[in-house]
Amino acid sequence: MQPYRNFFKRLFDFSGGIIAVCLLSPVFIGVVFFLLIVNRGKPFFFQRRPGKNSNVFLLIKFKTMNDRKDVNGELLPDEKRLTSIGKFIRKTSLDEIPQLINVVKGDMSLIGPRPLLVEYLPLYTPFQNRRHEVRPGITGWAQVNGRNAISWEKKFEFDVWYADNISLLLDIKIFWLTIRKVFKTEGISQDGHATMPYFKGTKSS
Repeated sequence: MQPYRNFFKRLFDFSGGIIAVCLLSPVFIGVVFFLLIVNRGKPFFFQRRPGKNSNVFLLIKFKTMNDRKDVNGELLPDEKRLTSIGKFIRKTSLDEIPQLINVVKGDMSLIGPRPLLVEYLPLYTPFQNRRHEVRPGITGWAQVNGRNAISWEKKFEFDVWYADNISLLLDIKIFWLTIRKVFKTEGISQDGHATMPYFKGTKSS
């Protein structure tokens, strides 16, 4: 039995989430105010994401892209819908703040693999799917080792490594590395993309 993994990590997530919500409430209110204006009354983005054991929950983020569509009624590419204030919010990682609500609820952890799209579930290899053995996090081992600037396959390797090596010291290390990454605004996107491109599965060698 691993006390930290099975009990203390969730205790730290809950207490840390409550403290963070209180400390960041002025920032939260300020961002909501600006997004209410820019996004025509829609400051939040809600999306179903798979959590621990692939159980689906409703993720909450600040809305950094508008809902502009083409002549066929399809949403425009991410880079064309990302607003100016949205770029700033994403660059400074402020869009992640509402996920503290998910942490307090128990959907997520402060540290863990990032929750991805539900439609990716059937595309994972058995190894890659092991990332769902733990709660997803606001930041994780992959985020401090390249974030969106690394390949999907490398990101999944980091996620599974984290699932196998969870510890208090590792979470503390990831927390401080995340703070440094936020101030340096590193790895926000891959070259040629405004956001991470869609995962289409791992090709067999």
